[in-house]
Amino acid sequence: MRRSLTRRVPGSMLMLVVLAMLWSAAGAGTARAELPVDYNFFAGVPAELANPGGSLPGSNDWSCTPSAAHPNPVVLVHGTSGGAQTNWGAFVPALANEGYCVFALTYGALDVPWPLSAMGGMRPIEESAGQLAAFVDRVRAATGAERVDLVSHSQGSVVGNYFVKRLGGEGRVDRFVSIAGPWQGAWGDQMDLWRGIGQRLGVEPDDLDGMMSMSVCAACSQLVGGSQFMRDLNADGVYAPGVDYTNIATVYDEIAYPYTSGLIAAPNAVNIVVQDGCPTDFSEHLAIAGSPRTAGFILNALDPAHPRPVGCEFVPPVTG
Repeated sequence: MRRSLTRRVPGSMLMLVVLAMLWSAAGAGTARAELPVDYNFFAGVPAELANPGGSLPGSNDWSCTPSAAHPNPVVLVHGTSGGAQTNWGAFVPALANEGYCVFALTYGALDVPWPLSAMGGMRPIEESAGQLAAFVDRVRAATGAERVDLVSHSQGSVVGNYFVKRLGGEGRVDRFVSIAGPWQGAWGDQMDLWRGIGQRLGVEPDDLDGMMSMSVCAACSQLVGGSQFMRDLNADGVYAPGVDYTNIATVYDEIAYPYTSGLIAAPNAVNIVVQDGCPTDFSEHLAIAGSPRTAGFILNALDPAHPRPVGCEFVPPVTG
């Protein structure tokens, strides 16, 4: 019986059927494939070494079409000396595996040879925010999305907020997830201490700030708590009213210090401390951007209509 049926089907038809089955199987396999996730803050460094100035797998796919479940593309905004690959080795694949269109840039890099060119966040924040604004517009044009969601780390929170508040980004950003963001400035109490010591030695506070501004990192002096830049940026309040903020902080933060500087209360802000309910999380300023616990909070912040439990496990400092 099987032989007679085979004889009735032309060989070319059998070939087409076989090819169609193989194509379907291959397509199904591709759809199910997930990117490996290494929860380590430095997970993106090997990619930068292998492909300088490139993009992590799962990011910057300019043909990506946002789904109905996740209509907003996610733009990742790195911290000081970070980059599109080096800052996001853990969270790019974690977000891409959930079906998000993920994009990341390196902003504020100096015009120097690689590998120093891979260190972003060195230029004045106003300039970096302008680069972010252009990148967001490129993402919106490519994806057709009206607004994006921002996920930032450290300086990236201030750069993102300058874009939102001063460069017209409020209408282009829906949700803003800040990781270890120094909303009131970095090294707040520590800089007050150093200014006091400087005055005892005859160095005026303005002179101390001027010395910092002469460093290779122009943004660093702007980020200091109490700097003129931070005062001007927050003169009308920390947050933009048309954006929903989620702040994720760690009590062990040594840069956004004190850590409460990243937890400003407001009706449009949700504040999270990763150690709340998880005493085995020892992430500090770096590790918090490579932690599976942080990843869980990010996913819930981007999709609050479908919250999921966030696990607790041992998270070591520095690496995550």
